[in-house]
Amino acid sequence: MSVGGIPRPASSAAGSRNVGRARRLAHRSTVTYRSAMTPWVARLLFANVALFFLTGAVPSLFSALALVPAWAVSRPWTLVTYMFLHGGFWHIALNMLVLYFFGPRLESRLGSRVFLQLYFVSGVVAGLVSVVVPFVLPGFSIMSPVVGASGALYGLLLAFAQYWPDERILIIPIPIPIKIRTMVILATLLAVGGIAMEIAGSSQRIAHHAHLGGFLGAWLFLKWRERNSPAARFKRKAEGGERRGWLQDRDAAQRWAAIDRDSLHPVNREAYDEIMEKLRTQGLPSLTARERAFLDRFSPT
Repeated sequence: MSVGGIPRPASSAAGSRNVGRARRLAHRSTVTYRSAMTPWVARLLFANVALFFLTGAVPSLFSALALVPAWAVSRPWTLVTYMFLHGGFWHIALNMLVLYFFGPRLESRLGSRVFLQLYFVSGVVAGLVSVVVPFVLPGFSIMSPVVGASGALYGLLLAFAQYWPDERILIIPIPIPIKIRTMVILATLLAVGGIAMEIAGSSQRIAHHAHLGGFLGAWLFLKWRERNSPAARFKRKAEGGERRGWLQDRDAAQRWAAIDRDSLHPVNREAYDEIMEKLRTQGLPSLTARERAFLDRFSPT
């Protein structure tokens, strides 16, 4: 919006109010879109930068920590250590920028423990994909080392897109801001295209399959966390408890059918008849946890 289009304040008091309002809006914008550095993002940044200089000074350490698909079974630690190695200045610079801009907000949202779990699950799954792909797809070498935090960071990007899908970011050389979920879609298409080119025989210096592995690891972790969240457990309990195997259900139905209804108090007998009618017409999954507990209380052991 051009400055010339702003009308002149009617009075100095009105101008002061406008200035104060603008400052408050600017402050709210800063709080909304900027996150202070968080503990584990800072530690991860430090660890990556420290390993970058250390492995530059000791090349044999780089070889010992890099993930080589052919040696992954005999060197399992490399599924974790490869995430802290980088192949050059721009490799680590770009990755650390992604961690710096997206990590703090996620750690603040998820908490440090869950954030670390997301980071390492994404990175390890990306490593596993990097190990498996060269053995099953043509064009990939089982001796090519895989290094970099990209797999873990792609996992963070997917999580960020889940929590703030409409957040807009500016990516060079794209001249306009795009939504983070759009960026994730574009990154997926780019990775698929890179894998296709690798299969076709065009050598790629980027481990596109590891990037997809990072997306996969984050997706699995977020789905697992969603299913095992307190809210999900409460919902399953309210809807009839955890799923039971068909053998357990069959045994429970037989026990409940064996209850001597004539020995029940009239109030309990009426409730028993209603529940058993529900069981007969709607099936066992329709029973709530309270109804199951009621039947269990009177069933023969």
